[in-house]
Amino acid sequence: MELSEDNQRQLWVPPGFAHGLLTLTDTVDFLYKTTDYYAPQYERCIAWDDALLAIAWPEIGAKVQLSAKDSIGAALSHAGL
Repeated sequence: MELSEDNQRQLWVPPGFAHGLLTLTDTVDFLYKTTDYYAPQYERCIAWDDALLAIAWPEIGAKVQLSAKDSIGAALSHAGL
């Protein structure tokens, strides 16, 4: 799903549900509304390009830049879920 300033869409992600995003512009404002306090001890990171997920990410014409946390994402089969 594409979220933009123009379409004004929002996305609800159920608690505990894996999610990810790719920005298509140089600057992005992204807000989370959460159902509970952040608990990093329960957080997991799945590799964005895991072949098992087979996500058809759009071509952005540039090298993907990941956060430090996302750059060490585990394969889904090893994510400790």
